[in-house]
Amino acid sequence: MAQDDNPRRVSLVFPIILITVGVLFLLRTWRPAFDPVPILWTYWPLILILIGLGKIWDNARRSRNPNAPAGVSVGATLGTLAFVLIIVILLWHGRGFPRRHESFAATKHIAQTVELKDAKSINAKLEMGAGQLTINSGAMRVMDTDFTYTDSYDEPRVDYSVTGGVGNLNITQGSRSVHMGRSQNDWNLHFSKDIPLELKIDMGAGQGNLHLRDVPLTRLDLNIGAGQVDVDLTGDRRTDLTADIEGGVGQASIRLPKNVGVIAEASGGIGSIEVHGLKHSGGSYTNEAYGKSPTTIRLKVEGGIGQIVLSEEL
Repeated sequence: MAQDDNPRRVSLVFPIILITVGVLFLLRTWRPAFDPVPILWTYWPLILILIGLGKIWDNARRSRNPNAPAGVSVGATLGTLAFVLIIVILLWHGRGFPRRHESFAATKHIAQTVELKDAKSINAKLEMGAGQLTINSGAMRVMDTDFTYTDSYDEPRVDYSVTGGVGNLNITQGSRSVHMGRSQNDWNLHFSKDIPLELKIDMGAGQGNLHLRDVPLTRLDLNIGAGQVDVDLTGDRRTDLTADIEGGVGQASIRLPKNVGVIAEASGGIGSIEVHGLKHSGGSYTNEAYGKSPTTIRLKVEGGIGQIVLSEEL
């Protein structure tokens, strides 16, 4: 049998990346304080640079000795291992591995209140690069904000205006592209229980805890690049709600009401979908109240890599 004149070289790049990602998520499960996402989100282009340099070295080595037997792509493998080592060092000196005697960066704290003026409803847009976002109800006005952040991030900017009875609320924040040491960026927001709200959230990476049970949402658009998000949509709703949730890498857990009709579509690229308390019918998931209650939640969840969990309240 004829042999291949150009035997394929073995690459360990993908297995190393898979093992590294698996270990990081396993540590995140064991230790909730462990947070690798901001570091990975900032420094992921390094792997492209290091693997590229490794491949250049492999090609140069192969051109000097074209008759050498095929084997492991040493340069690309070493580049991947170098990336893993750099990430471990950054995590050790950054937020990933908290240290007892680390020198903490200066922490800033600001609180603001947004007045209603003559708005009858609110359109809110939140743009957050990385950090932890917590949303609750209970504000006496449009919104009460509480921001805690270090020098790695700029001060969040809150803009609010009213046009035609609709309040337009925007919260944005810049961040330094490179930061060492401990970093923190926590947003704690409270919305009104009485004012209809359309909410759009764009998060690069981090964790979202959205307690929207008593918030009169009419629309929710949530896009999180990497991390974990918990969304509570339980409780009685006076109006219909349309919710679109997209995640890149991580976990999305959505809790749904029992007495409000729910129809949900869930799809994941690489990962699993768990559904509790809803039945699968015609490509969608519905609860017993769907088609019977005066209001309906229409939910669409798309995940890239990770887990999607839909659960009905008990």
